[in-house]
Amino acid sequence: MEGVVGGLRELKKERTRQVLSETAVELFLEKGFDAVSVAEIAAAAEVSKPTLFRYFPAKEDLVLHRFADHEDEPARVVAAAREAGVPPLDALRDHVLAGLERRDPVTGLNDAPAVLAFLRLLYGTPALVARMHAYQRRSEELLADALGDALGGGDALGGGDPLAARLAAAQVVAVLRVLAEDNARRISAGERVEDVLPGAVAATRLAFRRLAEGLAVPPAM
Repeated sequence: MEGVVGGLRELKKERTRQVLSETAVELFLEKGFDAVSVAEIAAAAEVSKPTLFRYFPAKEDLVLHRFADHEDEPARVVAAAREAGVPPLDALRDHVLAGLERRDPVTGLNDAPAVLAFLRLLYGTPALVARMHAYQRRSEELLADALGDALGGGDALGGGDPLAARLAAAQVVAVLRVLAEDNARRISAGERVEDVLPGAVAATRLAFRRLAEGLAVPPAM
């Protein structure tokens, strides 16, 4: 019974986080990030300001909550690849390619009006861009751990050398960011998703091939 109660409690907390985040993003899109106060968000969501801060320590986190599930995504992909015996970079490349095919917003290849508005808010607000770097750093740390676990030897991806694994993870996360930003830039400029897709696929394959070459890991054929 205790486990059920605890699960329901966590579910309620997550729903509250979702409501707070959605309320904040709506206000930010309407008025601009800097024009909306935390007190205004709390009032709109019908919670107290201290309650809001218990869920989100910083105003920027209300927006970046949408990326919370993606923070450990590269690490999860590598962990699953380890179980399947697939090279980490190949697994990450294929994961990105699959995301492009399903128009996952995290790849930047999505022209839904709500997604475009959110991306303009995100990339057009310096405070959000700066906060996003903290999320990416955490993603690097998790990926570095996963790469170290996936490779037991001493190759360039990690394998017993924490610094090498961290450097490799930083390069992977940077590649993912640049690919997504380029796709989002082209879509925001008015290009159609169908026209951007072939170039996005080619760029992804090229980027991961260069990663494999730079990290001295032969890509699978």
